[in-house]
Amino acid sequence: MTPIGERQRFDLTGRRAFVVGGASGLGKAIAIGLAQHGASVGVGDINATNATEVARGIQGSGGRAVAIECDVRSESSIGSAFESMTEHLGPVDILVYTAFELQMRAKPESYPLDAWERGLKANLTGALLCMQAAGRIMIAQGRGGSIVSISSNTGSSGFGRGLVVYPVSKAGLNQLTRELAVEWAQYNIRVNAVQPCQFRTPAFKKQIDDPSVDSKAMMARMLSGIPLGRFGEPEDIVGPVVFLASDAASMVTGTMLPVDGGNLALNASGFPVW
Repeated sequence: MTPIGERQRFDLTGRRAFVVGGASGLGKAIAIGLAQHGASVGVGDINATNATEVARGIQGSGGRAVAIECDVRSESSIGSAFESMTEHLGPVDILVYTAFELQMRAKPESYPLDAWERGLKANLTGALLCMQAAGRIMIAQGRGGSIVSISSNTGSSGFGRGLVVYPVSKAGLNQLTRELAVEWAQYNIRVNAVQPCQFRTPAFKKQIDDPSVDSKAMMARMLSGIPLGRFGEPEDIVGPVVFLASDAASMVTGTMLPVDGGNLALNASGFPVW
C-alpha cells in the first residue's frame, strides 16, 4: 500500500495551473485532471466558448477554474492571458502547453511556405512565448514550478503522410524542452514533455474523416505500430501530466515521456511472432 506521504506528493492543492489549449481534446482532459488533483486551473484557448464550458464543468465539480481567451499565434494575446491568469487565480505554478495546429497535407517538395510558417507559429513559437511568460513569473516568485508540453511521438521519428511541419515542430518542441530544462534548473523550474501516439480526440477524428484517405487502412496501419493494440483515450494522458506537474517528479526535468502504447519502442520492422 502506498504510504500517505507518497500519495501527497501527487497532490496539487494550492498550485495554480494554466492549460493552454485546454478547451478540447487532451487539453480538456488535462485541465479537468489537474483540478481533480487540487489545482486551480486557468483554461486557456482561442475558443472562448468551449473554454468557458470546461471551466464551468470544473467549478460544478467543486474545483476552482477560470476561462481565459488565448491565441498562441499572438504575442500580445499570450501576454494578456497570463495577466488574466495572475489576476483571477494568482501567479502560475504549472504551465501545460497543449495548443497545436495540424496544418494541411501536401508533398514536401511543394509544401506551401505559409502553411509551414503557420504551423511553426502555433506549435513551436507559441510554446516558446508561453514558456517565456511562465518562466518569468516563476523566476520572480522564487518558488520554482513545472512546465509540461504535449509533444508527439512524431517528434522522434519520421512520420510521412504529407504533414511535414507538424513532426518538425514537435521535434523542435522536444529540443526547446531540453534547453529550457538546463537553463532554468537553477530556479527549480522543471521542463518536460509528453509524447503521445494517436489519441481519440477531435483532431484525430478530423484526420480519419478526411475523404482523401482510406481511413480503415490508415487506422489499421497506425494500430500496427502500437504494441498495446489500441489508440489512446484523453484520460490516458492525465496521469503522466499530473506526475510531471507534481512533487512526485521533483527530480525529473528535460525528459520526453512517451505515452504511446510502446510505439517508440517498436522497430519499424518489428513485431512479435510466436
